[in-house]
Amino acid sequence: MKYINQEQVQSKMNRRLIKNNIFKKLFALATMFGIVVLAILIIRVLTQGLAWIDMDFITGKLSTSADRAGIMGAILGTLWLMIVVIPVTLILGVATAIYLELYAPKGKFQAIIQTNIANLAGVPSIVYGLLGLTVFVRAMDLGNVVLAGGLTLSLLVLPIVIVASQEAIRAVPQHLSEASFGMGATKWQTVKNIVLPASLPGILTGSILALSRAIGETAPLTVIGIPALLIPFPGGIFDTFTIMPMQIYYWTIDSSLVSEYANLAAATIVVLLVMLFILNSIAVIIRNKFQQRY
Repeated sequence: MKYINQEQVQSKMNRRLIKNNIFKKLFALATMFGIVVLAILIIRVLTQGLAWIDMDFITGKLSTSADRAGIMGAILGTLWLMIVVIPVTLILGVATAIYLELYAPKGKFQAIIQTNIANLAGVPSIVYGLLGLTVFVRAMDLGNVVLAGGLTLSLLVLPIVIVASQEAIRAVPQHLSEASFGMGATKWQTVKNIVLPASLPGILTGSILALSRAIGETAPLTVIGIPALLIPFPGGIFDTFTIMPMQIYYWTIDSSLVSEYANLAAATIVVLLVMLFILNSIAVIIRNKFQQRY
């Protein structure tokens, strides 16, 4: 029987404890660094932009004059864009996840699709902009309207929703489905009444993150030619539009010429953060309601 040296064991344990403490402090420092940078950014934006926020700024039209510029057109454009992105992304994303997890035959073909979807989640957003320009703007001849922009952003966040929905469906306990089948339910009845309600909190969590990314994207919309100045308020999905991140981007660039544009950009960031907070809060409330129920 091999003799165990207690001193060597104690030495190894001490080294592991030291490593554990070192990495714990490194992780804490990394977390604190991120929090400090975020706090500095938020404080800078608030101090620079709050003074410019009033009803005239929120309800006014875009203008080349910093004193008269408003963001109502950008707010409406952002809302119209989400009206396109949310149903397209949720319907296609959840349907694809259900098919791949519960209906698609297991094999090489399914593995190839799964790998490609996971890889698409890491493709740079500007590539999706080029795809949207080629397919929606030129091939379908939609032009730079809300529908084209919404479909382009839907392609961008669709892989994220699919992967998150698949993980949520996999997390549903198998005995729930087996009990449903044992009661004589069909596969679709089981999916509709058991799997989907039980996986809905996880699906909504992934969808919240994906839609938050879509609201803040500018690169794909820049590629398809979304304007940023002096356009009328959008009234439908076939109207030209701009969105708040685009306006922030152009005002930040123009601040090198007119310093007041930096304040307008900061004020728009504050309004955008408030919109994101409201939309995410609504989604979290819905998610928590279903989480308590199932």
